[in-house]
Amino acid sequence: MSKLKIAIVTINQPSLTSACNLVPYLHDYDVDVFGKKDLEHNLDNLNLYNKLDDIMQPAWDGYDAIIAILAMGAVVRKIAPFLKDKATDPAVIVINLALDKVVPLLSGHLGGANELSDIIASRIDNCVNFVSTATDQTNTLAFEMFAKKSNLEIHNLKELALISNSLLNKKEVEVLTYESIFETIPNKKNIKLVSEQTSELCVNITPFDSPLLTFKPKVFLGMGCNRDTSFEDIEKAFLSFLDTNKLKVEQIENIASFEAKADENGLLEFAKKYNFDINFYNEKEINTLEGEFSKSASTKFFGLKGVAEPSSVLVSKYKELIIPKEVYDKKITIAAAV
Repeated sequence: MSKLKIAIVTINQPSLTSACNLVPYLHDYDVDVFGKKDLEHNLDNLNLYNKLDDIMQPAWDGYDAIIAILAMGAVVRKIAPFLKDKATDPAVIVINLALDKVVPLLSGHLGGANELSDIIASRIDNCVNFVSTATDQTNTLAFEMFAKKSNLEIHNLKELALISNSLLNKKEVEVLTYESIFETIPNKKNIKLVSEQTSELCVNITPFDSPLLTFKPKVFLGMGCNRDTSFEDIEKAFLSFLDTNKLKVEQIENIASFEAKADENGLLEFAKKYNFDINFYNEKEINTLEGEFSKSASTKFFGLKGVAEPSSVLVSKYKELIIPKEVYDKKITIAAAV
């Protein structure tokens, strides 16, 4: 994973001096300091500018986080023209000259401002992180943070405010998902697992589209095929499977199969084209997997519980079969898990 890119913006000698003192605490990040010329510093490199307006756009577009050591009002005015939405805006943090008060000003959750501020406050003696986000202050579940940490793709983010405010007001929120995913949610206060939506206060955590606030986990495919099945036939079946189940190629994280398929050229060519790091499982791994699977020809020929379904579960993150195997041209099977 690449290092977080941070721009530290200063405006005068006192703020530049503070930046020089701050940089060592950010040794594990990719940090650039911006300041005016003819000021004293001990940095290997100082990025010079004439006016704040000259650097705010490049800092906004080119960095994951901006740490401003200047008046908060000035920061608000300078970033205002660039504000877009919480899903794409960078983290913006304001810190005082003494480096003992840090304020995550913008993109506290998805942008990472709260987390970075926590790290700074933990590294500097007597530094206080002033977090204004209500869910953090009340220890209330923040679905967007759960999604970020779980690598879930976020959709319909505009619905987040209603859900977050409902939880803050101690209203029950439904979660439409699988039990295995629900169990990973760290704070289940006022949330309820459901198999179908019965309330407008509902969050969807599945790979499928929904008008609800939706967090999509990656999908893992198990694939089986007859001997010498061509790449073209496998690709055709794959694309048909995605179309039938309304999934996109980008949602597929990886694929898997039985070890006897490890020399199938068509399957290997398919994995290479779509950049899948295909996993192959042996008889013991498949047959010791808990759960019942659809009857398969692999039982007759290899003594297996199956190929597509158990392979998809074995390679998946949450070990949850979501689409039973589908058969194409009587020679290719595909199943999906999360």
